[in-house]
Amino acid sequence: MTASASKTKERGFEMTVSTATVHVVDDDTAVRVAILRFLAAAGYNACGYSSAADFLQSAEPDSGACIILDVCMPGLDGLELQEVLSRRGSSLPIIFVTGRGDIPMSVRAIKGGAEDFLTKPIDHDAMLLAVQRALDREYCEREQRSRSRDLKGRFAALTPRERQVFWRVTEGKLNKQVASELNIAERTVKLHRHSAMEKLQASTLAQLIRMADQLHPDAVANGHPSTGLLEKAPPAPIRRQGNEGILTKPLA
Repeated sequence: MTASASKTKERGFEMTVSTATVHVVDDDTAVRVAILRFLAAAGYNACGYSSAADFLQSAEPDSGACIILDVCMPGLDGLELQEVLSRRGSSLPIIFVTGRGDIPMSVRAIKGGAEDFLTKPIDHDAMLLAVQRALDREYCEREQRSRSRDLKGRFAALTPRERQVFWRVTEGKLNKQVASELNIAERTVKLHRHSAMEKLQASTLAQLIRMADQLHPDAVANGHPSTGLLEKAPPAPIRRQGNEGILTKPLA
């Protein structure tokens, strides 16, 4: 990690640290200060909070960060803080620490999305590994969210007809099948498909399919044909024998 000029203070001592931030929430001052000193020595930007309320009031929900959180604290405890952060949509990974942990408590924490559950006295090597895993996961999830937002932005630029073609092509349908379903010429399908690929910055069908997989959870908003939100293509003409000619409406 590259060092930065960012600094933090906890009860009178100053730490010059890296750009990665670890929030330490523990009501035990001695434990909190010891963790902060250790993290600073390891190159992290460490910020201390004496309670869950202090954290909620003071901490900035910045990226590139994680939380080391004591379970048993007066007022709002660690597990309750985890629930509050979850309801607020926070994606910061949490590493729980406790001196009085039990299996149900740890299960609840892990099910709530905790990165790890450490017992006091804390093994420093185990804590550093947990912090690095948490920061790696936070980075990967943040990058994934960024790519997802970018893809949705590009998909929003598609016309309704291009979306119709996109969804059908990524379901494995041939151009002529799409043309038949949408009642348009196969050449027109190819033009819409090419335009969609350009807007989505996809060069292969495999890339289109991967994009469809990423977009599928939002298929209702994105006009997936199975949702019925897209305007249905007009029915193909039905040719009948005799003098009745061609009907342009489906038979009742």
